[in-house]
Amino acid sequence: MLTKEAAQHVIYEIMKLYPNSVLTMRYQNPFQLMLAVILSAQATDESVAKVSRQLFERYPNPQAVIESSPEEIESYIRTVGLFRNKAKYIYKSSYQLLEEFEGQVPSTRKELQSLTGIGPKSANILLSVAFNQDAFAVDTHVTRVCKHHKIVEENATPKQIEERITEIIPAKYWGRVHQSMFSFGKEICTPRNPKCHEYL
Repeated sequence: MLTKEAAQHVIYEIMKLYPNSVLTMRYQNPFQLMLAVILSAQATDESVAKVSRQLFERYPNPQAVIESSPEEIESYIRTVGLFRNKAKYIYKSSYQLLEEFEGQVPSTRKELQSLTGIGPKSANILLSVAFNQDAFAVDTHVTRVCKHHKIVEENATPKQIEERITEIIPAKYWGRVHQSMFSFGKEICTPRNPKCHEYL
C-alpha cells in the first residue's frame, strides 16, 4: 500500500485529469436524486437516465409514490437491473419520508441510512451533492481505482476505503475526489485493459 504522501499524489493527479467532473445523474431536487441513487445500484448511468424523466414526472414527490404501488413503479423502471427490489425501496422510503420526515429528504447520515434502500454510499452521495456537505462515497469505480493504484489494501472494504481517503485528503475535496475517481474509473482505470499508465 502506498504511503500517505504517495497516495495523495495519485489522487491529486486524478483530480487534475477531471477538474470539472460532476455527478451525471439528472435531478432537480433531493427527492429526485434519492430516487436516482436508489436506481443506480448495480446499474449504468445510461440505464437510469433513460427512465428518470418519466419516473420523475409520474412521481414528483413521496405522496405521489405512496398513492401508487410497487407494481406500478416497476412499469417505469423495468429496464433497470433489480427493478423489483428497487420499486419496493422507492415505495417504502417514500412512506418513511412522509411518516418520519414531513415528506422531506433528511440531511444527516444517520437519518438517510434509516431509509429503505439507502446505504452508506447512497447517503454520502446525497450528503455531498444534494446538501453540499463534506462526504466521500465509495462505489465500484472508486473501489477499483483505489485498489489498482494501491491507495488501499487489495482486500479493503468500502468502509476502509472511505476511512483511508477521508483521513489523507482534506474534507473540502471529498466530493471532488469521488467525482474524479468515478470518471477516471469509468473511462481510464477500467476493469479490462486499463490505460492508467498513459495518464499517471
